[in-house]
Parts: sequence; C-alpha cells; structure tokens
Amino acid sequence: QVQLVESGGGSVQPGGSLRLSCAASGTSFTINAMRWYRQAPGKQRELVATITSGGSTNYADSVKGRFTISRDNAKNTAYLQMNSLKPEDTAVYYCHAEIQTRYPNRISNYWGRGTQVTVSS
Repeated sequence: QVQLVESGGGSVQPGGSLRLSCAASGTSFTINAMRWYRQAPGKQRELVATITSGGSTNYADSVKGRFTISRDNAKNTAYLQMNSLKPEDTAVYYCHAEIQTRYPNRISNYWGRGTQVTVSS
C-alpha cells in the first residue's frame, strides 16, 4: 500500500513564500509523474504543476514564474516552492502521483489528503 502525505501549508501574507512537500511511502513501487493540484472554495480542482520522472516540468499559466516544482527521487518526495503568493492562490493543495506497484503489477493514481494554503493580509 502506497500513501502520499503533504506538508508545508499555512497562512502567509501576499508576496510571501511557502514550500509544500509530498512524500510517498510504502514498499515495492516506482513513481512516474507527480503533480500538484489545488481547489479553492466553490471552484473545480485545477492542475498547478507537473514533473515527470525525468524531471521535465509544466505549469499552469497562473503560476508560471512564481511556483517551482521539483522532486527528490531518492526520497520519493516532490516539492512545490511558491513565491510571490497572491490571495487568489488560496486553496487546498493536493499531491498526485502515478505509481507503479510490483504487487500487484499495475499503475495507479494516488492522492494525498491535501494541505491548506491561505494568502491574506
């Protein structure tokens, strides 16, 4: 059984920074792409950033130049560095990973429980 656990959320003033972490735990698995999504109250969940197993990245237009996704494959962990935060970045941020397990041998989607990010003065 594989689990994803996010951490690093909190409250910050506009212009501030936060760093989110997403750690995968379990046995006999390989992580393919990892993603960060967010969902603001009353809105649909949206894709924020993606990083492939090879390190290629992609970002939503709304966060380009402000957010940076990275990963440490040795630690099975992804990060989201968020700078120049705006009130509209307020949301619950969710980690997602495509994970191939050995037993059973299959690729599945895994989600974390989410971490709250609030940007307010």
